[in-house]
Amino acid sequence: MGIVGEIEHELARLREKESRDDAPVLRASTMTHLVWAPPRWLPRAQATLAGLQESHPARTIFLVPEPGRAKGITFHVSLHAVQVDGSREAFAEVIEIHLGGAAVEHPASMVLPLLISDLPVFCRWRGEPDWGSTQLEQLVEITDRFVVNSSEWPGVPRQYPLLAELFDRTAVSDIAFSRTLQWRARLAHRWPGIKTIERLRVEGPHADALLVVGWLRSRLKREITLVRRPADEITSIRVGGDEVLQPVSQPGGAADLLSAELDVYGRDPIYEAATKATV
Repeated sequence: MGIVGEIEHELARLREKESRDDAPVLRASTMTHLVWAPPRWLPRAQATLAGLQESHPARTIFLVPEPGRAKGITFHVSLHAVQVDGSREAFAEVIEIHLGGAAVEHPASMVLPLLISDLPVFCRWRGEPDWGSTQLEQLVEITDRFVVNSSEWPGVPRQYPLLAELFDRTAVSDIAFSRTLQWRARLAHRWPGIKTIERLRVEGPHADALLVVGWLRSRLKREITLVRRPADEITSIRVGGDEVLQPVSQPGGAADLLSAELDVYGRDPIYEAATKATV
């Protein structure tokens, strides 16, 4: 029995263990949720999943690359109870696969047999993607939506042109852009006066600030200078000397932000244009 067979066997064993009165266990899956999570990102990825399972029950597959580890592949499988329709209990599946040695280069051969047929495939890549790597190429090919958070990357915006190369291959979204939505709405409300803006002052993360000014550049079709003060989240935006009114609602936590991305299926031309205009 190969690794995939062992995983399926263990899932079947766990479902049988959870069955009651000979009734089959109801599997709750709205998608296959892939998570590329290097070891340093794994605890945060697991914490995010804990807040997702009720709203987006799925077969979640954590892919943990450990190229320095000699043993090729190890795995752990678990079931997590979720409520369906507010009453019935069902189980979401979590498969954690550690890829060692040469197995790191071929994640698709492990993932493809585990995808749930006829359901969309979302991939959340934690940290900066390994641009041009075989693992990135393979996962993009099997993914319907590729989700990143460019605030996790050092040295933005140099990576944005590389990210833009993926736009014609799969739908891409960036949590750093999505969490600026309310601030962008505030800026849009300043139309038509904002047409003449020359400089935008943002207090916030580098990626968020770049994507806001990229969005403005792409909408106004001209250059706008960004002046930024570092902060963990956007706390202030100024147009000229005028401070933009703060949004009433603030972005949610990591689970809420990812949950919003998992509700979207198609490409986002506004985001794509903003990304290209950051550079």
